[in-house]
Amino acid sequence: MNAVQYMEHWAARVEATLDQLLPAEHAAPPIIHRAMRYSTLGGGKRLRGVLAVSACAAAGGDPERALPVAAALEMIHAYSLIHDDLPCMDDADLRRGKPSCHKVFGEAMAVLAGDALLTYAFLVLGRLPLLSGAAAPTALAIIEEVAAAAGTAGLVGGQVADLEAEGRAKQLSGEELRRIHARKTGALFRASVRSGAMVGGASQEVLAALTRYGEELGLAFQITDDILDVVGDTAAMGKRAGQDQERHKATYPALYGLERARAMAQEAIERACAAVAPLNERGQVLADLVRWLGSRDR
Repeated sequence: MNAVQYMEHWAARVEATLDQLLPAEHAAPPIIHRAMRYSTLGGGKRLRGVLAVSACAAAGGDPERALPVAAALEMIHAYSLIHDDLPCMDDADLRRGKPSCHKVFGEAMAVLAGDALLTYAFLVLGRLPLLSGAAAPTALAIIEEVAAAAGTAGLVGGQVADLEAEGRAKQLSGEELRRIHARKTGALFRASVRSGAMVGGASQEVLAALTRYGEELGLAFQITDDILDVVGDTAAMGKRAGQDQERHKATYPALYGLERARAMAQEAIERACAAVAPLNERGQVLADLVRWLGSRDR
């Protein structure tokens, strides 16, 4: 199957796992569980989850065993989107082609839904020995990996730096911009690849190669995302285009211009492909995925 078919297949498997693992809508208190499921199910590329199962396979493991990790990563991603969309953050009314969580359930419930998804993700990770057969030390290493990626050294710290950089994009150096997005976006991609590889029993050599791949993919994804905010279509993306420009956010097009940003994205894609080239056939799917990312419209 080609990259699109592969993404669709594994995205559906991740979606089914999320549906199975998330609390039922009718479980008390129902409103929070409705908000969690509304924001997590029925949309999105499931890229972080697909990367986890793909890295597991690239390490020589059974990708099905990585599905609980994939679901936990998607819960964390959904939490971050709920909080990003709040009026005190990016103030976005549309996410994945439908109203943002706070527009449907109110701001207070959106905050709680995000909190609940983050904590529930770690409940799932804590159950990895039961859910995927992972050894306890492996499960603990994955929990540590994901916690670091989600906290102040990763996603949260990157969001703080991103907020502080608003309005002074032209004053940032390229290295400062890279550090912001390495944490805000790249850390969870890196953790997705590494966590899946751990489930697959990756050797240190393979884990190092996949780590480099995850870092370069995260960079390519962020640059492409920045470009789409400038040239993308709201209907195709499922979120309103032009928001970064309106808030004077630090982005690659703002600092380098569109053409240089496109070239930088392509360079990161090529570095990601080179990182997994030594894995031969097992790395081909990952190379196809990062190339597909470079051509996406959402």
